[in-house]
Amino acid sequence: MNDERQKIMVRRFSHSAFIVLTSAVLLLCACAVPSIPARVVYEDPTNFVRLEPDPYVLPEFPQSQHSHPVALQAENVAALLRGIKVREFRTFIQTWIVGEALWEPVFREEEIQVLAPRIAEAFSRVRPDERVTFYLSLPQTSIKREITTGGLYVHENQLHFILGNHRIVYGIPAYGMVYDRRYPMRPTAPKGFETTFVQPEVVIPQRTSLLDQMFGRTKDELVIDLIKLGMSRSVVEGPAQPGGFL
Repeated sequence: MNDERQKIMVRRFSHSAFIVLTSAVLLLCACAVPSIPARVVYEDPTNFVRLEPDPYVLPEFPQSQHSHPVALQAENVAALLRGIKVREFRTFIQTWIVGEALWEPVFREEEIQVLAPRIAEAFSRVRPDERVTFYLSLPQTSIKREITTGGLYVHENQLHFILGNHRIVYGIPAYGMVYDRRYPMRPTAPKGFETTFVQPEVVIPQRTSLLDQMFGRTKDELVIDLIKLGMSRSVVEGPAQPGGFL
């Protein structure tokens, strides 16, 4: 009888231990955060600029490498950021009913003051297989923040600017992974905007499909011709030079 009771107690203990162990493993998996091989250029409690590997640059395809590093003056970067505009994407029917949305600056002036010198520094350090990413946040409540995120890279004489999120209110999850800070290039919500530059003649049109047009992704990536913008090839490919390009 005692043996039978001991067996029951052992089974109960084993079952309880299994539940505790399983729960612990699941909790650790849920809290585990994959490492991001990024190099931080600047970071404070609400913003950062960093260098991240570009997954579209392939070692076996040298042509995919970017024209990095790049010499840029902070005032040039500031002028460039001021010239990027954004507006709400509207379908043909929406435009017919309420008209086109108004263009507005992507960045506030105080955001430009934070980003410009750090992006200029980042481009002086970025490798051909990396891109510069940025993250701006403005706390709304203890669990919500407004975020603007994205990235930039230079390929040949073209500056590519990708806006991942624009003044999106992001709810910080009570548990699990916080995606917005770890993946600044990824949208946290469907992109309902399009971008342009104040000098449309320097913007290089991108090929888009009918599906892209339907879902408002026709201007998902803004590409600016740096030569037309007034930047010489020596600035793009060589050391920093005085003066500006705007």
